[in-house]
Amino acid sequence: MTHPVSRTILLLDIERFSDRDDVEQAYLRRMLYDVTDRALETAGIDETLRTRADRGDSVMELIDANAPVTALLRALLTEVPVQLRALNRMASRSAQMRLRGVVAGGYVAVDDLDGWVGSDLNHACRLLDAALLRAALRERPDDFALCVSDSVYQGVVRHDHPGVPAADFHQVTVGTKNGPLTAWLHGPVPPAGEDHGERGAGEAPGGSGDRPAPAAPAAPETTGTTRDTEDTRNRPAPAAHRGAPAPGPVLDVNGGSVSFGGGYVAGDQHGVSGGRVTGDVVMGSKTDGDRS
Repeated sequence: MTHPVSRTILLLDIERFSDRDDVEQAYLRRMLYDVTDRALETAGIDETLRTRADRGDSVMELIDANAPVTALLRALLTEVPVQLRALNRMASRSAQMRLRGVVAGGYVAVDDLDGWVGSDLNHACRLLDAALLRAALRERPDDFALCVSDSVYQGVVRHDHPGVPAADFHQVTVGTKNGPLTAWLHGPVPPAGEDHGERGAGEAPGGSGDRPAPAAPAAPETTGTTRDTEDTRNRPAPAAHRGAPAPGPVLDVNGGSVSFGGGYVAGDQHGVSGGRVTGDVVMGSKTDGDRS
């Protein structure tokens, strides 16, 4: 194993990668490489200063300790969101790409199998996989969520360099199987008490802002009597255009009468707040000659 050397660690991971088919995954991997290369080029970090490892749905870069971390962070906060917006604007929903990112620092060695080892690298991977970072991306309308290790915050971010506003980073504690880790999340922190796990399999991919539609309000109770003893509130609405439910409630009166208070309507009527009424309905007192 080689001697551990100091490196800046950059990790970028595609959200919900496993939900896509093989063709979509291959496309997303190409886009991930493009986004990473352009961000590093913007930061002035050329290929001689970095080593890349492929992790399937994510990419890992070990960057020479002499490369400017401020330039890297500035590029991640500005260039990556711009690239993602441009890509997603032209992509189909199944090809949308949203990323979680981590920047950390520490010592990394290369073992006899050409693998990277080191506790600092392990901690960076724990941050990338943290439920809190996943939740942060899910709650955001944009397509990128970034977290930095405590050492990167203390050594770089807190000094408020141009383009890397310290006030936009918030301290968080990330629970891992190796114990809690202190990190700094860029942007809003997900509300406490929320489920910070992955979204359910039934939710559509391509945006961590997707949420299930709110539940429809309960139908108001209707008092009255009908000839049938069945509760008409439990009946399904009739089909509308292409089998969709009718937009309003339906009241079916079979020979009886229902009192609401109001006027008197005889015969079948349509267009009452989008619904339909059949039979005679008494609203107040029945007056055959006055239907005003």
